[in-house]
Parts: sequence; structure tokens; C-alpha cells
Amino acid sequence: MKRSLKSKPDLNTLYEGIVNGDRVILGKAITLMESVLREDIEIASLLLEQILPHTGKALRVGITGIPGVGKSTFIEALGKNIVDDGKRLAVLSIDPSSSLTRGSILGDKTRMEKLSKEPRAFIRPSSTAMTLGGVAARTRECMLLCEAADYNVIIVETVGVGQSETAVRNMVDFFLLLMLSGAGDELQGIKKGIMELADGIVITKADGNNLDAARNARNVFAHALHFINVPASSWETQVLTASAHTGMGVGEVWRMIQRFHEQSRLLGYLEESRMVQSVAWFKDYFSELLHTDLYKAGSFKELERKLESDVAGAKLSARAAAEKLMIAYHEMIRKNDSRL
Repeated sequence: MKRSLKSKPDLNTLYEGIVNGDRVILGKAITLMESVLREDIEIASLLLEQILPHTGKALRVGITGIPGVGKSTFIEALGKNIVDDGKRLAVLSIDPSSSLTRGSILGDKTRMEKLSKEPRAFIRPSSTAMTLGGVAARTRECMLLCEAADYNVIIVETVGVGQSETAVRNMVDFFLLLMLSGAGDELQGIKKGIMELADGIVITKADGNNLDAARNARNVFAHALHFINVPASSWETQVLTASAHTGMGVGEVWRMIQRFHEQSRLLGYLEESRMVQSVAWFKDYFSELLHTDLYKAGSFKELERKLESDVAGAKLSARAAAEKLMIAYHEMIRKNDSRL
């Protein structure tokens, strides 16, 4: 079903609504940003240019964790601490999408029922839409929209450990890893790579009969971190325990994030990291545009389908097929250049 023209605010309305903190307009702007319609993409691009001077002042936090760790419950508890501290919080939660239908449940707003009622909190669930890294395709842009709407803390909740978590690490200031205790060897379910990315590790559900196990897990992870080099930020990754159910330790997690932010800002690491991230975003966007433009050529699509058939039928190796496609791409470029 097509949206009516009345449901699409014009560019000026979107801009004014966002910088004035209108939550309804912010939601519509995010919907626009996630759209694949050509006219929406054009407006979204213009909107990003307009709101850019109002961005960059928020503390960006990425949170990931293994299945069952209780990310949404923990984020709600952490979010309450943040808004109680007088901050305006935006939570961009990512739900995994089906590989068959590409749909998702988008249930995080329901799971954060108390936080969603806070006037200083804004929760927006999105689908991964089959993108890598446990984040949605337009999470970066949505983050900028929230910053322009004067949300000074942005939390990006990823799908979870198991995908390329570098994607979310490259768009936030602080990367928090949530882990469970009592699962045998505490380090079995996680690789060194994800621990190197983490600025903080929290052992969740540290309450009741699980409290001692959580403390033991904290010691195991703290010991493992001794074998990981100190990052460029000079921040030593900390391991804490917390319970979203009782609230124990959640406030300390928020204070840890604030200490990191202040230290990285004073040392100049925050500014340097943002600059590196911006260049990486630029390269990602260019690759996306290049890919989209490439597949506009009908002959290229036909060749790709034929090569796919040859690979599926074991008539051609995947490598040889890719090389043939690259040759066709170079030939297409030469033809276009000769026409100029």
C-alpha cells in the first residue's frame, strides 16, 4: 500500500520538527531514512545535510551480547539511570530479520515498556534487513537524526555476538559487551576479537543464587583481558557485574561509560575516533552507491544470472565466475568512457 502524500512531511517541516525535538516528526524522519523509494532517498539526503551542524554532541554507546544475556532488560535498567541523571536518551534497537521474508518482530519497544514511557527517552526498533554487523542499514543516519533532536546519549543495541561486530564498533564511542555466567568455561562462547573491541564487559543477572557465579566470571574475564593489548584510547577495559532485576551495579556501568567518555575527550581520542569513523562511513556509502549503480545495467544482471547458473551447475568455479563478472564490469566502464 502506498503512503498518501499527506503522510510525508516536507523537508522544512522535517528539519524544524527534528531540531525542536518533535518525537513524532523524528519517527517519520527515521522511516523516511529507512525507505528505499527514490524520492524518499533524495529528501533523506537533503535532510542529513541540513541537520549535520546539529550533530556530533551525543555520547554514542553500542551494546551487544550473547543470546539470552538480557540485552533489552539491561538497556531498560541502564536507560532509567541515564534519564534519571537528567540526560535525553535515544535507543536504536535492532531486531534480526528473516532470511526468507526479510521481516522482523520489532518487539524491543514492548520489552522496554517502562523506559518507553519516559518523556526523556525515545526508542526506535529497526530490522537488520539482512545487513551485516547486527545493525540496520541506516543506523548511522538514524543516530544523527536523534542527535539533531537533542538526545545527548544514543544507545545502539545490536542483534548479538556472532556477526561482524566491527560494524557497530565503528559507529559508537563506547562498546559494551554483555555476558552470562554459569555456562561452564566462561570464554568458550566468545572470541578474542570481540573482547578486543569491547571498552567494557558486564556480567549480567548477577543476583540471587547466580551472584557468586557472576563474580567468578568477572574474575575470569578480567584475567583474560591481561592478554589483550591496551587500545589507542589508553582505556583499560573494565569488567563489572550487574543485575537489571535488582538494579545492583547498573549505576556503576553508567558511571564507567561516563569516565571513558571524559577520558577519551580530554586525551583527544574521541575526536580522532570520530574522524576515522566519518571517513569509514564515506567509503561504505560510496561502495553502496557503486553497487546500486552497477546493477542498473540490464546486460550486467543477465550475465550475473548466467554465471550463477553455471556456478550452481558446477560448470564454473565461483572464483572464475567472479573474474568473468569483473571483466564485464571493466568492459562496461571502457564503453562509457568512450562515449564521453
